[in-house]
Amino acid sequence: MAKAKSVYVCSSCGYESAKWYGCCPSCNEWNTMTEQIKAPASNKSVSALTHNYSATIKKLSDISCDSEVRYTTGLKELDRVLGGGIVKGSLVLLSGDPGIGKSTLLLQICQHLGKSLNILYVSGEESAHQIKLRADRLGVDSENLSLLCETDVQIVSEYMRTEKPDLVIVDSIQTMNMTELNSSLGSIAQVRECTNCLMQTAKSLDIPTIIVGHVNKDGNIAGPKVLEHIVDAVLYFEGERHLSFRILRAVKNRYGSTNEIGVFEMNDSGLYEVENPSLMLISGKPKNTSGSCVACIMEGTRPILAEVQALVSPSGFGNPRRMCNGFDYNRLAMLIAVLEKRAGYFFNNADVYINAVGGLKLDEPASDLSVALALISSLKDEPIRDDVIAFGEIGLGGEIRSIGNCEQRIKEVARLGFKKCIIPYHNYKLLDSRVKSQMDIIPARTIRAAYESAN
Repeated sequence: MAKAKSVYVCSSCGYESAKWYGCCPSCNEWNTMTEQIKAPASNKSVSALTHNYSATIKKLSDISCDSEVRYTTGLKELDRVLGGGIVKGSLVLLSGDPGIGKSTLLLQICQHLGKSLNILYVSGEESAHQIKLRADRLGVDSENLSLLCETDVQIVSEYMRTEKPDLVIVDSIQTMNMTELNSSLGSIAQVRECTNCLMQTAKSLDIPTIIVGHVNKDGNIAGPKVLEHIVDAVLYFEGERHLSFRILRAVKNRYGSTNEIGVFEMNDSGLYEVENPSLMLISGKPKNTSGSCVACIMEGTRPILAEVQALVSPSGFGNPRRMCNGFDYNRLAMLIAVLEKRAGYFFNNADVYINAVGGLKLDEPASDLSVALALISSLKDEPIRDDVIAFGEIGLGGEIRSIGNCEQRIKEVARLGFKKCIIPYHNYKLLDSRVKSQMDIIPARTIRAAYESAN
């Protein structure tokens, strides 16, 4: 019988080595090499492995997609992110910070899906009594929802084969273990093999499965990247714990787009959909206050309006402070340099603070112009009109460059009641006359021209 040997595995990237390293040679992380017992290799021959080979080759033209089944979850925001619903036989990974609302979201969709489907909810973290208490608080009382408190993934797989539920939810994958492996619970080997076991079971029985994954201190899914390669879709639940709004974002989706987002609001009775996030994000905008401007960014095919706040105040120290919340720090430094060099607005003796209201991250270049106008407004202490909105990318020469999806942004802005819209000059030339008639659209070539048009 082959003797088991120990190996050292990096807990950050999964790199394996026969000897211990203080610094991982693969990802250069320190103190991440942990000792694990590696199971001996199987002695099966190739002929034995291929004896029961039964796969058949099919031509692509002979395969039909007419029978594709998608289960709607009852939450339009979640269905939008998934691409229309949960695909039969798919494996979906839902990840997010602790307490963000992952288990709450999954328990809520059980109420809608339980009307027509048999659901198996596997919990490795909570007892059945704890889940029942949360279900009562959320109003979940479906008779087709079954609970299984188990951490052995092979037992879970066996239940799936015998009971054949229509949907399986595993909360969470870090609590699952495989008894054949000698590594500790939640280790890279355990997470990888447990996910593989669930994937093979789900694909062979055509059962859609949703697994919950924890995140580490960096915000990434705990475990190696191979975990994201195994599943069909990876969803991230984002949001600040002290704020009530949550954003669901897809970073991988084999059955839909990865550009869509879903917006939810957390309250005492669970998560509620926010069908109009733009109105929610700008509802509390102060009037006649300097340093405030509205930006319009694209999240997939959805234009979203968000308020950008800037505060420029005299610095009491030799080195002025620069702080950002929801906006890239390096891009702010670039915008300040462009404003000083090309537009003549100087911030060298002032502290600068930027805040994107509502916890939204402005990672699109089209928000540059809104941030620049908010900075100038706060610097000069002159408020921008409340019915003015601006979007455009700013180049290093101080010019305002064209952006994409300009017509969709203008239609959303006009629908919410804005009267004046400042856009790049090159986008204005391509607009249809019907779009130009919806509101007062001002083309701008430079930052100074855009600010003068905003007042």
